Amino acid sequence: MSQFRLARISLILAAIGLNAAPALMTSASAQSAPATPATSAAPTKPETVRPELYKLLDPAAVKVLIDGKKFAEVQERLTAAEAYANRTPYENYVIERMKFSLGSASGNEAMTASSLEAIINSPSTPALDKPEFILAMGNLQINAKNYPKAIEWMKRYIAEGGAPARVRPSMARAYYLNNDLATAKTEALAVLAENEKTGTASTEGDLRLVVAITGKQKDWPAYTAALEKLVAAYPSDDLWADLLHRMYGKTSFNSRLLLDAYRLESTVLKQLEAETYVNMAEEAVRSGFPVEAKKAVDAGFAANVLGSGADAAKHKSLRDRVSKGAADDAKNIASGEASAAKMKDGTGLVNLGYAYVTMDEFDKGIERIEQGIAKGGLKRPEEAKLKLGMAYAKAGRKDDAIKTFDTIKGHDGIGDLARYWVMWLKRPATAAAPAAK
Repeated sequence: MSQFRLARISLILAAIGLNAAPALMTSASAQSAPATPATSAAPTKPETVRPELYKLLDPAAVKVLIDGKKFAEVQERLTAAEAYANRTPYENYVIERMKFSLGSASGNEAMTASSLEAIINSPSTPALDKPEFILAMGNLQINAKNYPKAIEWMKRYIAEGGAPARVRPSMARAYYLNNDLATAKTEALAVLAENEKTGTASTEGDLRLVVAITGKQKDWPAYTAALEKLVAAYPSDDLWADLLHRMYGKTSFNSRLLLDAYRLESTVLKQLEAETYVNMAEEAVRSGFPVEAKKAVDAGFAANVLGSGADAAKHKSLRDRVSKGAADDAKNIASGEASAAKMKDGTGLVNLGYAYVTMDEFDKGIERIEQGIAKGGLKRPEEAKLKLGMAYAKAGRKDDAIKTFDTIKGHDGIGDLARYWVMWLKRPATAAAPAAK
């Protein structure tokens, strides 16, 4: 689960402003400070360090040394400071803060953890800072793979006034990595729910965590639901392939929709497996779309996954067959206009229209599909709408495609296909994806 590992503790501390040394006053400067005006309450005497300790712990000097990676010199100063007897709680606090800065900057996590715990328990730690140090300790324990301790500290962070929303993603990861999947799932789903409530985009890590948890639990409906959210927000070929594999594997998926599924797969993925190119071509031939079959085979050859190896001869034979069929179809398609128009229902027009779409004659194809749907009498009207949506998408009419896909209902796989087309059409602008074929 390396993708869930938190940032180095030094980066975390810098982000919350806790790796800087505290501002110090010496006992001499405190004595010479201007008097506080008289009030009804006695003024609070500032906490100070002795001048001789101040020379060792001067924040400005220590910062220069740490920034210059002169860690040994800083350690010498700390060792000398710790040699002083009768240190006050505040002086101990200051020393621990310096050790904390040194440990976090040098990557000494043992020093960082030890000083951090001392700071948390110090009476000199400002109340406002304490939850932040507790949160840092929780994150440090996750990085140390001490997940039970991390959970304890994060619970303490909430108990001492920290915002649950800030720590819940880290707690969910800690529970997951501690193999408490049930609690991890509860926390991780709460993160997503809170994001939806506030209109905040969930991070890729938060979504991947839910996918990982539900996958380990073999809760496939929840896994698929989380995977859909992940694909919608952070698409990649691997994620799309997994999602489509889940769709194919559903017992409710109707094999009649295989060609439609291949159409989506060939659109969202940069490259298919050799078997998929072949299957798509065969399904297209059986369905009466030889031009589409030729495009599938040509794409397989262009990707260098067809035409080589043990099946090279079969691939060449298939290419010859679909090339001839595509040429014949292109030559004769116009002759099918009259017979399609004479049919009692609109099925002929819908299929004729999609044949034109496979030939990249989008306007002509869309017009006939629309005419076929309007004519009615369709045995499978949802599949006709799916063809119309795909035609719009391939023609670049994104809004029309989305509106059409949104009207499609069904539990045999067609509803999934429509939703996934919408997901692809609404994919983030930064997502690299091939153009519709």
